[in-house]
Amino acid sequence: MKHKNIFDPEYQDQSISGKVVIGLERISEVFKTLLWDKAKVLGISPIQIQLLVFIHNHKESLCNVSHLAKEFNITKPTVSDAVRALDKKGYLIKDYSSSDNRSYSIQLSQSGKQLVEEAADFITPLQGQIEYLDKKQLEALFETLSTLIYKLNRSGILQVQRTCYGCKFYQKEKQGHYCNLMEKPLSTSEIRLDCPEFEKP
Repeated sequence: MKHKNIFDPEYQDQSISGKVVIGLERISEVFKTLLWDKAKVLGISPIQIQLLVFIHNHKESLCNVSHLAKEFNITKPTVSDAVRALDKKGYLIKDYSSSDNRSYSIQLSQSGKQLVEEAADFITPLQGQIEYLDKKQLEALFETLSTLIYKLNRSGILQVQRTCYGCKFYQKEKQGHYCNLMEKPLSTSEIRLDCPEFEKP
């Protein structure tokens, strides 16, 4: 029996899941291309852009070398090298005020914040195309993606996620979703992929 090769067009013709995976691969290529294009304009690396954008949008407890390595599924030395380069350019501030003087949290300098304003729009062309979908298509796509992200995390393929489905405050009900922190029902479109209040069960 022929081995299943998801990149084989003949196999894809017989497998809708195979077509979906290839579709996701194409979209990931778009993400990487847009990121690289922006990195070349700004004179920094793609991972440096991702670190700057993440630090700008997340609480301080998540902005340290250990967590950033998990977040982007890269090694601590890789994060440290990127942080060192950004620090040298004046985009970051290392905060050693924690009780453990061997570790530090990372904050953006004023010039780092200004750079993020230029960097964060790299994804706009992709978002612009997605916004052409009608509301029902968008909601169905989002429900599928959020469920897939949760399952990938549960299987150990995706290390970090902060979606409602994996949060201790989330409750699945017959009529839909419920957040025990906000004490309110959630529509599918209100499910978060990156919740600031996320806590593991």
